[in-house]
Amino acid sequence: MLRIIFRFFIISFSVFVLWFFIHSLFITVDGLSDEGQKADLAVILGSKVNEDGTLSTRLEKRLESGVALYNNHRIKKILVSGGLGKEGFYEGNKMKEFLITKGIPDSLIFVDNLGNNTRATINNTIQLRSKFHFNSIIVVSQYFHVTRTKKLFIQKGIQNVSSVSPSYFEWRDLYSILREFPAYYTQ
Repeated sequence: MLRIIFRFFIISFSVFVLWFFIHSLFITVDGLSDEGQKADLAVILGSKVNEDGTLSTRLEKRLESGVALYNNHRIKKILVSGGLGKEGFYEGNKMKEFLITKGIPDSLIFVDNLGNNTRATINNTIQLRSKFHFNSIIVVSQYFHVTRTKKLFIQKGIQNVSSVSPSYFEWRDLYSILREFPAYYTQ
């Protein structure tokens, strides 16, 4: 009997590891893919603002991706979404400041300072849909995060969702990939 239980455990564990590997490979490939689509709106998800008010490198790279989308005429408007960080800055406001310094017109940038997490960003964006009249979105975030974000937008009725991620990688991406696995299935 112990042998059967052990065998069941080994098979179950192997299936789980395979599932995790395939999922992680899928979100990585999907997150790094850019099919060059155009959209009405880019939604740039927030990240850390440093204690001195400067942007973390990760956040700056996301915003540079948004600037490139605008400069290449792939988007019409930009929504920056983030919350109030423990450092005391609203991510959305700091993101908008950065975009303006890069030549994006103030009138084309919308700020969501209540996007404290992915789910909040999705819900807040959907609430703005009737006001800003958008039917397509390009999600801008790190590669490991875009698959789940696109899935949540699709669940909320936005069918035309694509993504762009910056070419920026950190060691903490490994942790983030681990975190995305349960997050994808629980949200």
